[in-house]
Amino acid sequence: MGKEPRLSTQTIKVLSTLMSHPADELSGAEIAKQSRLASGTLYPILARLEDAGWLQSRWEEGDPADLGRPRRRYYKITAAGAKRVEQLVRDLTPNAEVPVWT
Repeated sequence: MGKEPRLSTQTIKVLSTLMSHPADELSGAEIAKQSRLASGTLYPILARLEDAGWLQSRWEEGDPADLGRPRRRYYKITAAGAKRVEQLVRDLTPNAEVPVWT
């Protein structure tokens, strides 16, 4: 695992999107739409979060010719990532109740 990612406003938007769907895999396009981030901002953040062990990703099965489009890459928050986000929320808002995302 890499170093802990910097928690910029954009990174927090990505984490919030993923924590809103902890059991689901979201495509990069779905994350971009929900977080309202451009791909040039989004994909480096996703790479850093994955390097840190906070996310896992996989390529969609299938041949692009059969799919009629490029394969999608799906992202999901890891248990370690969710735990770290919950801890950060507790640290930043000690008097607030941490939302339950699972």
